[in-house]
Amino acid sequence: MNQKNLVAMILALSLGTTCMFAETAANASEELFKKSGCTACHAVEKKLVGPALKDVAAKYKGKKGADAMLATKIKNGGKDVWGVIPMPPNTAVSDENTLILAKWVLSLQ
Repeated sequence: MNQKNLVAMILALSLGTTCMFAETAANASEELFKKSGCTACHAVEKKLVGPALKDVAAKYKGKKGADAMLATKIKNGGKDVWGVIPMPPNTAVSDENTLILAKWVLSLQ
């Protein structure tokens, strides 16, 4: 095997590993979403009681600090952003997990 083929093989393997890690992280985040009770009001693709998560991602796409702001809303709740029904606080979710959830929501574009 020549050096060019070896480099190509190493790149292919590393890209595959990166994709597998990203997929695993996304699956873990989706499981956290389900486990944390978010599905009572939210779905990824469609509005339920609260907005569709893809709509949330689109609204905050590219905005600096959106992940921290959404993590705070997950933890503390919010109102008057998506209509008259307020989002209750979700204090049972750790600060670390609220940030994981926020970043996952923002990735749903």
